[in-house]
Amino acid sequence: MPNKNIIQLTVGPIATNCWIYRFNADCAAIIDPGDEADNIIAALQNASLSPKYILLTHGHFDHIIAVPKLKAQYPDAQIAIHGKDAQYLGPESFKVHERSVKYAMGSADFIDAIWENLPPADILLEEGSAIGPFTVLNLPGHTPGSSAFWDREAGVLFTGDTLFRSGYGRTDLPGGSNKEIFESLKRLFGMDGNIGVYPGHGEPTTIAEER
Repeated sequence: MPNKNIIQLTVGPIATNCWIYRFNADCAAIIDPGDEADNIIAALQNASLSPKYILLTHGHFDHIIAVPKLKAQYPDAQIAIHGKDAQYLGPESFKVHERSVKYAMGSADFIDAIWENLPPADILLEEGSAIGPFTVLNLPGHTPGSSAFWDREAGVLFTGDTLFRSGYGRTDLPGGSNKEIFESLKRLFGMDGNIGVYPGHGEPTTIAEER
C-alpha cells in the first residue's frame, strides 16, 4: 500500500513505527517518534521536509523516546497528545513511565538507562480535534488517551497501538481496558474499508482487511 507522502521508519528496541507524513510541499508531521532521533532527522532532511507537528498516538515510552532531541532540533514543531495521556510528558512524567515499564518488564532498569527529561505537550487533543490535515479519534483501551490521526481526504489513518495488521494493542498495562479497546475496534471497523491503516507496529493494512 505505497503512499508517496508517507515515510515509514522502524525504530527502537520494540520495532516501533515512526511515520513521517508530508501534508504539503515541504511540511510534515512526525507520528510516534519512538527512538533513533538522528535517523528521523536524517529522513526529514533527505526528503527536504520541516516538521510542523510531533504527534503522539499515546504516551508509552516506545512511542516518544526521540521527542526531546526532535524538539531541540525543531523547536517550532508542536508536540500534541490526547489530554488523557498528558501525564506521559513533562517534568513529572518519569514516575509514570517507571511504573508502566516496571509492570511490563518486571524492572525499571530499561527506562532508567535511556531516560531524558520529556518536554510537556504544546497541544492537548480531544475527540474531534483538528490538527494539520487530521481529525483526532480518541480510541481508549491501550491507554485512556490512545488516539488515531485520520486524514479523511487522503483516506489515511494512523492507529498507534489500537489496531495492527491481524492484531491489536495489549490492555494489561496501567490504564488499559479490554472492554474499551473492543469498543474502539468496533468503531474503526465501522469506517470505510478502503481507509489505509498505518499502525504503531508492523506493516500497513486496511480497515476492510482487518474487519
